[in-house]
Amino acid sequence: MTTASPEGLDLDRVTPWLIDRGLLIGSVPVHAERLSGGLSNVTYLVHQGDRRFVVRRPPLGHVMPTAHDMAREYAVLGGVTRGGFRAPTPLALCEDAEVNGAPFLVMEFVPGRILSSDQAAAELAPHDASTLSTELIDVLAQLHEVNAVEVGLADLGRPEGFLARQVARWGKQWELSKTRELPAIDSLFTWLDDRVATLPSDMPWSIVHGDYRLDNCIVAADTPQIDAVLDWEMATLGDPLMDLATLLVYWSRPGDQRRHQIRFAAFVTDRDGFWDRTALVDRYAGVSGRDLGHLDVCLALSAVKLAVIMESIRKRTLAGQQLGAGTELADGMALATDALVEIGVAVADGGGVEALSS
Repeated sequence: MTTASPEGLDLDRVTPWLIDRGLLIGSVPVHAERLSGGLSNVTYLVHQGDRRFVVRRPPLGHVMPTAHDMAREYAVLGGVTRGGFRAPTPLALCEDAEVNGAPFLVMEFVPGRILSSDQAAAELAPHDASTLSTELIDVLAQLHEVNAVEVGLADLGRPEGFLARQVARWGKQWELSKTRELPAIDSLFTWLDDRVATLPSDMPWSIVHGDYRLDNCIVAADTPQIDAVLDWEMATLGDPLMDLATLLVYWSRPGDQRRHQIRFAAFVTDRDGFWDRTALVDRYAGVSGRDLGHLDVCLALSAVKLAVIMESIRKRTLAGQQLGAGTELADGMALATDALVEIGVAVADGGGVEALSS
């Protein structure tokens, strides 16, 4: 017996599939609701009595090529958890689109807090915010030490030429996703092409999360400890500084102008106790021992990559294909895209990490 299905998850069809795999039992009511947060893959909490787990599927509308690959995300979760990294354990993968209209994966439900808004972080004491800043960097450094070969992820990507391929990929994605012309982003792609061409061909590499930020982490209910990192859909093998750059671009501090135009987790880390970006960079350099000499490239690329993602969400929203979204979200995505491009340009103009604070 099932309750009403949330949009995008057909419980009448998915429940028998889950029963066949031993994740649910028959004759007991099944409930599901879409979890808030996130505007990319759609996530649901499914529960039956004491059984709880999470189902993830691609968005319902415009999907960028190579994005939202459920089998890939399932494999990544399996690999990083085998390596002892903090992520939900994958439980099942359905690649048959007939079951629910698109492939989906099932993973462990990890309880805790997701600090995706200023209100969600309101009860953090300054000491806890500082500890959480340390945790974010140390967990990231731990990810970058996971041996991709040993955990079965050697085929996750091609590290050689990673940054050049990323610039080319996101340039193509921009052409597919844009809803208007934006000359500044074209200039930024040209700068990235030129700058990446000057880098050595044998750059250090690791597993890269691809979207590492505070609100993609589950924080323990009672302590400032990260219990799991979520949303692995963009994971690959490549330059680890891209994860640090993503965290820095999403980071927010008092006085930021452009960052505060980006609605995701805005103002959360403005609170007392959270570190400034330079302290985060120094911590990562210290615990990882990595050379950060090309961080400016990764910052600009991260900004432009996120701008393209914002524009893709705007395109889905304008087409009426973004769940629970309307004109207000589309307008917000336009502002976010513009702000991210401006951040990237400021970095390219020589502003470095400090440009993120403008």
